[in-house]
Amino acid sequence: MAPTPLRRAVAVILLTAFLAPAACKSAGPDPIFAGPESSSTPTASPSPSPSASPSPSVQPSPAGFKTLQWYLDRVPEFPAAPAPQRVKLTESASAMWLSRVPTTNKVAFITIDDGALSRKPEVIEFIRQAKIPVTMFLNSPAATKYTPYFKAIQEAGGMVENHTITHTSLKGKSYEFQKKEICGSADKLAQLFGRRPTLFRPPFGNKDATTLKAAHDCGAQAAFFWTQTVDKGIVRYQTAQKVVKPGDVLLMHFRPALMDDLLGALNAIHKSGLTPALLEDYVG
Repeated sequence: MAPTPLRRAVAVILLTAFLAPAACKSAGPDPIFAGPESSSTPTASPSPSPSASPSPSVQPSPAGFKTLQWYLDRVPEFPAAPAPQRVKLTESASAMWLSRVPTTNKVAFITIDDGALSRKPEVIEFIRQAKIPVTMFLNSPAATKYTPYFKAIQEAGGMVENHTITHTSLKGKSYEFQKKEICGSADKLAQLFGRRPTLFRPPFGNKDATTLKAAHDCGAQAAFFWTQTVDKGIVRYQTAQKVVKPGDVLLMHFRPALMDDLLGALNAIHKSGLTPALLEDYVG
């Protein structure tokens, strides 16, 4: 019997329904959930790039870094320091004002100010091993905060002296203000280091007659300026001769380049035919 049009239509519908799932499978995964394509051939994973930081056991020195031994190897050889000549201080109601020590001995003096900015531990060993005589003019808050550091320098032979509490310029201030700054610092330094300072340096070297009277009343026998300054290893002379003279006082600070400053001062002293000596052996 020949198929009727209705039967043909039903057959087409059934055939389409049967073939549709197969067509969906051949079309691949649903794009909504399809992940990134992966290659059938395995690719080699790139090797990790070398780390920029070396392992703790192998630490190359940064460019320009100088070890403690580097500094020690460059300390000039000095003759033995001569016997100190004590400075005779005149009886007065004021501390004596000095920028250099009046002596004929071929010696010069190294002083370090402040204490708050930088305190590299290598400085302690450099002073100790090179036997550098240093006088520290400290602000009492820095001395209080970093007492072990300055005590270590004291134990290495350094001396602690007075540089006020707040490092403010004293010139022109009242006697009461200046005395509080100087005596307050002296009291604290005596408590911390077991010795009351006998020398004083006014911040910035600024002083007046009131400063010297207040310093005297707080126990200072002399107050100091300087004859050379040292910064970043460079000695800056106050005279055209560019030479360190007997009795000169070199000023530097507790800054990051203090190792270079100490070495620069030692070389300048040696070049001038002098030997470093301790300031308190002559004054105070």
